[in-house]
Amino acid sequence: MSDSGDFGATSGVDSGVREDRLRLFSFTTAEKRAEYLWVLRAFDHARANYVVLLHAGDVADILARIGGGVPSSRLTAADVTSLLEQLHMWQVLERSYDGSRAATLAEYRNRHFVYQFSQAGYLAFRAVEDLLGARLEDATLSRLALPDLLADLEELAEANRRGDGDLIYRKLARLDSTLTDMAARAAQFYLMLGDLVRTTEITPEAFLAHKDALLSHMREFSSDLARYAPKLSAAIETVESTGIELLITRAATSDDRMFLTTEERESDWRARWSGLAQWFVAAAGPSESDRLREGTMSAIAAVLSLLRRVTETRRGGVSRESQLRHLAGWFAATPTEDAAHALFQLVFDLGRPRHLSMVHPDADIIPDSRSWWDATPVEISRTLAETGRAATPGMPSRVQRNEGSIRRLREEQLAAQRARAVAASSLAASGPYDRVLDAEETDVLLSLLNAALTARVPVSGTVPSSTGSENGVRLTLRPHSESTVVQTARGRLHLDGLQVSVQ
Repeated sequence: MSDSGDFGATSGVDSGVREDRLRLFSFTTAEKRAEYLWVLRAFDHARANYVVLLHAGDVADILARIGGGVPSSRLTAADVTSLLEQLHMWQVLERSYDGSRAATLAEYRNRHFVYQFSQAGYLAFRAVEDLLGARLEDATLSRLALPDLLADLEELAEANRRGDGDLIYRKLARLDSTLTDMAARAAQFYLMLGDLVRTTEITPEAFLAHKDALLSHMREFSSDLARYAPKLSAAIETVESTGIELLITRAATSDDRMFLTTEERESDWRARWSGLAQWFVAAAGPSESDRLREGTMSAIAAVLSLLRRVTETRRGGVSRESQLRHLAGWFAATPTEDAAHALFQLVFDLGRPRHLSMVHPDADIIPDSRSWWDATPVEISRTLAETGRAATPGMPSRVQRNEGSIRRLREEQLAAQRARAVAASSLAASGPYDRVLDAEETDVLLSLLNAALTARVPVSGTVPSSTGSENGVRLTLRPHSESTVVQTARGRLHLDGLQVSVQ
């Protein structure tokens, strides 16, 4: 197996072609996937009747006949047109012009489109239809394919002796398809059988009803495989003795795949023959047929083991399943949730035990050597009872810091300082007199006056001038023969025998 990274290298398809082919399945995941599928079914129905090209109206007519009243198949020609265009964009359908439907010259110039399956689009549609119609439970081993393989190998050897290239090509192609089908059926059968052994969905009655046919089918296949494997191995050696390279050359010559070179066809048939031969003749280790037979015997043993368990269950009447079902009935009948918890504890006993070891505060009264049964109960902390850990003071609580509020207050503080500095500069530039001071200038003036008056100390009965500074400006308070008045936004400020100057 390979991952998606090297898928293109192993499959012989470059990445561009691979993406185009994967896009063919886009209709399966589209919103109108049911409508797209019915449109393609109409093309498949017409193809079965040897009609290849269809117009939108033709598709609508076919859907009216084969839709069976399904809502997603009730499409008009207008509805079908948009679906056809999208399928053409996904390269599921090919589009061409059709002038035969034109009744006038204008209609001929606007010729109608007709559609048909592209080669890859038809393969994508068939893959989806095969998957939707597959019955995955119909898995069988191809027991009857073994004699056909032997007969084809014998005829292939004879054809190579006669040099009949066309017969060689047909026999090789049939051998390849038969063996591929047998391998695919075997893989599907054992996958189904593994699910049967592991699953709990199948009832004992259903298993017992089909166990005889199942065991008989596997035993017959194992017996036929053991009988035909040596014959097939000998037949392969006979074919190779007639000249395997000559056989491959003749098959490649009769191969009608025109887009492959002779060397590519020879390489393809050489690889197919090598795979066919390894199924029955292994160079080292067991061959694929031996492994298939061993797998069949293991499957028979697994089925017999399952049969034994089912039989014992039916005979004894008690199984793990019946016990759990009975217990589930008890849980469903509990009157309260506490009762259900108590029942769970009794049945499963998954509660965590508490083992505590503590010293009594007075070791003389209750020594450590006294049994728990005889000692007086000791009070323990709630933390110790619930968690099994002794109570501790714990870590100090974390200081809650409101960073947003701190940042907002800091911004408001800076804004107030800037406004106060502007007011101080305005007060120094224009002076306090002959104008009305605003609120900010008034606050600055009062603050400066407070500082100057605080520093104003009488000396020898006289009061000299004093100063106060703030925000880069200085107020000087000097004695004056008269009172001065400063006009502010809050009213008049009378300075008795004082005069101020701000610089």
